[in-house]
Amino acid sequence: MEFDPERVRANILKADTEDLLDRVTVWRAGMEPEAVAMIEAELQRRGIGAEQIAAHSAQRWATALPMPDGTAVRCSFCDRPAVIQGWGWHRIQGRGLAALLSLLPLYRPRFLAYCAVHRPTTTSTGDRHPPA
Repeated sequence: MEFDPERVRANILKADTEDLLDRVTVWRAGMEPEAVAMIEAELQRRGIGAEQIAAHSAQRWATALPMPDGTAVRCSFCDRPAVIQGWGWHRIQGRGLAALLSLLPLYRPRFLAYCAVHRPTTTSTGDRHPPA
C-alpha cells in the first residue's frame, strides 16, 4: 500500500488526541516515518508536547502486551493496546445457511485481547498467550 499524505492528514485531523498519542507511542514501530512526523506535528498543534507524549508512552507500556515487532497487541474490540488476553466467546455470523442460523445465537470459544476499557471483570483463565 502506497503512502498517501493527504489521506493520512485527513485521518489525523479526525482522530481524537488519545488515539494520536497511541499511534506515536505503542503503534509507532509499525508506522511510516512520514505519518509519525505528521501526527507529532498535529499533537504539537493541539498543545501536546514531548513530555506528555513520553508520559503517555510510559503509562501505556506499563500495562500493554508487547509484540515482537515493537508494537503492542491490539484490543479485539477497539484500537487501544491490550492489557490482558484470555478465552472468550465469539458470535458466529455468516451468509446463506449461517445467516438463517444467526436467528439462533451460536458462539465458539476464541482467544481474545482486551484493553483496559473492554477488560472483562472475570476471565476463564489468567493466560496471557494461547496454548501451543
